[in-house]
Amino acid sequence: MPGLSPEKFDLLVIGGGITGCGVARDAAMRGLKVALFERDDFASGTSGRSSRLIHGGIRYLEQGQLHLVHESIRERQTLLRIAPHLVKPLAFTWPIYRGARVGKVKLSAGLLVYQLMAAGRSRRHLTLDAAETIAREPSLERTGLTGGAVYYDACTDDALLTVANALAARENGASIVSHTRVIDLLREKGKAIGAVVKSQYGGEAHEVRARVIVNATGVWENSFSTEERARRRRGSKGVHISVARERVGNRDAVTLISPVDGRVMFCLPAGPQAIIGTTDTWTNESPEIIHASFDDVDYLLRSANAYFPRAQLTRDDVVSAWAGIRPLATAATTNPSIVSREHSIVTDSSGVVNVTGGKLTTYRAMAAEIVDLVQRSLGQGRRHAATDSIELPGANRATEIARLQREDENLSTPLVEALPYTGAHLVYGARVEMAQTLSDLLIRRTHLAFETRDHGLGIAPRAAEIVAPLLGWNDETKSARVREYQRDVERMFGIF
Repeated sequence: MPGLSPEKFDLLVIGGGITGCGVARDAAMRGLKVALFERDDFASGTSGRSSRLIHGGIRYLEQGQLHLVHESIRERQTLLRIAPHLVKPLAFTWPIYRGARVGKVKLSAGLLVYQLMAAGRSRRHLTLDAAETIAREPSLERTGLTGGAVYYDACTDDALLTVANALAARENGASIVSHTRVIDLLREKGKAIGAVVKSQYGGEAHEVRARVIVNATGVWENSFSTEERARRRRGSKGVHISVARERVGNRDAVTLISPVDGRVMFCLPAGPQAIIGTTDTWTNESPEIIHASFDDVDYLLRSANAYFPRAQLTRDDVVSAWAGIRPLATAATTNPSIVSREHSIVTDSSGVVNVTGGKLTTYRAMAAEIVDLVQRSLGQGRRHAATDSIELPGANRATEIARLQREDENLSTPLVEALPYTGAHLVYGARVEMAQTLSDLLIRRTHLAFETRDHGLGIAPRAAEIVAPLLGWNDETKSARVREYQRDVERMFGIF
C-alpha cells in the first residue's frame, strides 16, 4: 500500500475520528512509529456531527461531574491557544424565566463555581436583568423573563479540527490512511499483532504489523473482539437542525432549557444559519444509517419556538438536519443526559486497547492518557509530547485558499451564491487536507452540504470536474463519485 513501510509499527490506530487522530498525533510526537487507518474520511462519524462547541461543560455541574468540568475548562483554554484558527471564543446568553427548572439562584451559583474552576482562564460571566437580556438578544420571548446571564465558551469546526490532528500526526512521521478498512486483526498465540487492511476503492488486502493496537472506532461495530462487542452498549443519539439565522434572530449563542423535557440545549450562530440542538436519546441504530426523524425535528422546533416565538419555525424552515451517536462509556440509566461524558480505556485479553466515551473538548487529554498506556505496554518510560503547546496546522489555510483564487480566476467563483466556498476550497482540500471524495470536500472540508437545501447535490458534478485532475478521476470515476455523494447525502441528511 503506497506510503506504508513494510516494517512493524509501534502503534496501529483504528479509527480516524477526533480520538484516533489525537492519539496518532500524540504518539508520533513522542517518537513512536505510528499507522492510522480510517474506513471512510476523518471525522465522518460522530466527530463531524457535533454541536461544534469546545466548552467547559457548565451543564455537567448539575450532575456533580466536577472533574470533567475542570478538565473541560483546561482543555478549552489549551485549544484556544494551539488552534486559534479553528477554535474561537463564543459568548452565550442564558435567559431565565419565571418557574424555570434552573432559576436565578441556581444559575448564579453554577456560574460562580464555573468561574472559580476556570481560575482566571476565562472571561468573567455577567448577570443580567430582563432589560439587559433583551438588549443582548431582542428576539427572545419576553413574557415571564426575569433576567439572564452571559458566560463564555468556544466554538470550532469539528471536522477541520480532526483533520488538523491527522495532518499534525503525518507531519510528525505517522502513516495516516483514510478510506481504508481494517477487515481483520492478525493474532499470534491469542495476541493481536497487526491487522489486515483494504482500500475502499479496490486493490489487494495488505497486512500491517504493530506492537500495540488502539481501537478508537467508538460506536462503530467491528468484529475485532468478542469481549469488546459484549461490553458495547447503546449509544446516545444527538440531532441538530439548521435554519436561516434571520428567521430566529439570535445574535450570539443562546442556552435554552427545552420546555418539552427540561434538557439544556443551544441555539448557535453559524454564519447565515442558526444551529439548534441537540437531542439526547438512546438508540440501537447503526452509525452508518443514523438520521434525524420527524419527531426529533419537531422536538427541536418546539423547543426553539418557545424561546423565539416570532420565528414560528416549521419543518419547511429546516435547511438541514443530521444525527450522530455519542459513544458513552456506560448505559446504565434510562436517561442518557445524566450519563457521564467521561471516557473508558480497556485493554482486552488480546492486548487491544479499546476506547469509548469522551468529548470533543477533551480529546487531547484523553489521547495523552491512551498513549501513556501504549508506552507502558511497549515497556517504555513515559515521554511527554508537547501537544498542549505546539500549534495545530492550518493557520495559513485562508491565506492559501485566497492565493489559489488569485492565481486562477476559475477557482474564485462561489460554488453556491451567498456562501463563501469556491473551487479553491476544493483544490486545497484535495491537495493539502487529504480529501479523496466529494463527501470529504462538500460535507467536511467545507460545510456546503449543511448550508444548502439540496445539500450540495446541484454543485456535485461541477465539484467533481474541479478536483478530477488532482485525484486522477476519469469520466467514469467522476460519475461514480457523484452517485456516491448522492447516497451519502441521502443517508446523512434524510429525515424519516
